[in-house]
Amino acid sequence: MALIIKRPSAASLSEKGAGCPKDIEGRIHSTEIGGAVDGPGVRFVLFLAGCALRCQYCHNPDSWSLKNGRLTTASQIKDEIASYAHFLKRAGGGLTLSGGEPLVQPEFTKTILKAAKALGLHTAIDTSGFLGAQADDDLLADTDLVLLDIKAFSEKRYKEITGVNLQPTLSFARRLAAIKKPIWLRYVLVPGLTDNYNEIANLADFAATLGNVERVDVLPFHKMGEYKWKSLGLSYQLEKTQPPSEAQLAKVRQIFQDNGLKLS
Repeated sequence: MALIIKRPSAASLSEKGAGCPKDIEGRIHSTEIGGAVDGPGVRFVLFLAGCALRCQYCHNPDSWSLKNGRLTTASQIKDEIASYAHFLKRAGGGLTLSGGEPLVQPEFTKTILKAAKALGLHTAIDTSGFLGAQADDDLLADTDLVLLDIKAFSEKRYKEITGVNLQPTLSFARRLAAIKKPIWLRYVLVPGLTDNYNEIANLADFAATLGNVERVDVLPFHKMGEYKWKSLGLSYQLEKTQPPSEAQLAKVRQIFQDNGLKLS
């Protein structure tokens, strides 16, 4: 029997400890020490639980629900980050908050970012931007870099892939541009789904007009998370989809380069 997915409202995705000034609670999916692709240098990557999107190619569907995350406190996470701070700074790295979606838990995210900055660490958030309105000015002030995942550039395609609307993500991108917050744009190339070259060209043009996109990561689709879908009783719609060829990846990367954007 297939599991029925209910997309949580923004209100239901607020963290339990948001009203607690002493030690905010949050729910995390996992941590990774030594990440090398989620920002500059070597990263401490904290994957938060909860996501409002239901991307067809998500490799962490087990992170969608807040209740699947491990309950912890901001002080516990701060202590863990502090134990690696010296190493991270020497390695030119820092902290990246990913997920799930870190902006599902904005107060918890903001508290962790502030703690990391107090430790002298570079900070980044990896986000779809759909909940960008949840990120207040203080949160963004303590964020050095935004890894912005734009899944597609047509409203119809975006909703097909994610189940939500595109415009909140574009509005967040424009807001980041207005405050000159650096962006690393991420685009997952999925054959038959996100490989429309005209749409990609429109995305590249949009990114170029922002003026704050430092680089673009064109990421090949993979099926390493397929087993998680099956373990959750979910239907994996991309079972027969193959990863893109090197030629396809090269063509998409060239589209971004032709718009004056730097590739990873």
